[in-house]
Amino acid sequence: MSLQYIGLNEINGPLVFLDNVEDVGFEEMVEITMEDGSSKMGRVVQIEGKKVVIQVFEGTNAVSLTNTKTKFLGKPMEIPLSKEILGRTFSGSGKPIDGLGKIYAEKMADINGMPLNPVSRVYPRNYINTGISSIDSLTTLIRGQKLPIFSGSGMPHNELAVQIVKQAKISEGDGKNFAIVFAAMGVKNDVADYFKRSFEEAGVMEKVVMFINLSNDPIIERTIAPRCALTVAEYLAYEQDMHILVILTDMTSYCEALREFSSSKGEIPGRKGYPGYLYSDLSSLYERAGIIEGAKGSVTQIPILTMPNDDITHPIPDLTGYITEGQIVLDRDLHQKGIYPPVGVLPSLSRLMKDGIGAGYTRKDHSPVSNQLFASYAKVQDARSLASVIGEDELSEVDKKYMEFGELFEIHFLSQGPDSNRDIQETLDLGWDLLSVLPKSELDRVDTEVLEEFYNNERAVSRFRLGEKTIIRELSVGGE
Repeated sequence: MSLQYIGLNEINGPLVFLDNVEDVGFEEMVEITMEDGSSKMGRVVQIEGKKVVIQVFEGTNAVSLTNTKTKFLGKPMEIPLSKEILGRTFSGSGKPIDGLGKIYAEKMADINGMPLNPVSRVYPRNYINTGISSIDSLTTLIRGQKLPIFSGSGMPHNELAVQIVKQAKISEGDGKNFAIVFAAMGVKNDVADYFKRSFEEAGVMEKVVMFINLSNDPIIERTIAPRCALTVAEYLAYEQDMHILVILTDMTSYCEALREFSSSKGEIPGRKGYPGYLYSDLSSLYERAGIIEGAKGSVTQIPILTMPNDDITHPIPDLTGYITEGQIVLDRDLHQKGIYPPVGVLPSLSRLMKDGIGAGYTRKDHSPVSNQLFASYAKVQDARSLASVIGEDELSEVDKKYMEFGELFEIHFLSQGPDSNRDIQETLDLGWDLLSVLPKSELDRVDTEVLEEFYNNERAVSRFRLGEKTIIRELSVGGE
């Protein structure tokens, strides 16, 4: 038997409160019929005894306290799923907005996903090639990993997200089963248009499923968008045997919506006003990445978040770092130098890359060349700090070599332009050419056998025209 409740006790922003309600569940969907016959959808977000709090998706405008009829539907929010969703664009709540009509569903699925047995998870291996040297070689993205990008206001994280979507690929044998689910939360109209236009112009739209939540859309939709995206990803991965890369941008907008929503419910705030359950809420999203035993597909996540005031200790990046397996940090100093993508090498890491690179995956020298580039670039920072005190002319010959290496590394390796797509072989060869600028005795992170095979100072001198002091600074950014 289905009951309708007439009237409401209270309206507060996007929330409505109802008393004397029995037999309802958390996250249950609700249909609210207004005085003029039109209806809005909502979901139960809080239950206290017989008092229920309902979050209304389209807002509470024109909702009356007296004549509103409320009907509980007895099921959580579901999204229609079919392989037809590839190439389609949806709103944050999963409604088609591309003018191509509705989805003819093979099944309906709860957007909150199914709980996974941790024992059934398979350890991630095999890398995803993004075509970006600083990511592929130094913070390699492994299939089934969750690897966030920490950015800041005004940084080119949107451009980086588009480049990853355009260039990301997996091994040749599985390439046809690779697709991307892209969810944008709280973006402006021009940014949403930029995403759609870029994917269409690059000809990759047929392998992308897009969820777009605009900044003027209801905040409830912002909290739903990543769950809809991940539900689609799980369906394509575990039921259609595809390898799915999920890009979520911007998770800061999601967390701000969560904070506003929590405040309107009257909950006691935690750090910086965010709800005390922010960690578990983010976990419920990030932990939906991985590989499941017996499944042929996988879900890989790249959440992108902007750090307020570039503060990596802010609750959003701080908690994200606890849950995920590393991070890619964009550096404002590199960005101001005109380097794109401005990946800060030293604070970035990928905790799973050690088991997804090397012989059989990328190349046998990947791990040593990566370790040596990290170590050498760290010494560059020491040399620069020393030079700022005593002057560059007073540095030792070795420190001057490190200064030269650092400049070449940033111009040739880190900077490559938004349309440059390097394969892993090209990236590793470039890394060796840069390391060959340094004296062989300084390369202490590489075995002698590997060093003898790949070190080539003559090739480095020829490639970078060493000795012509002006050439380094005169090269256009990203030039070879």
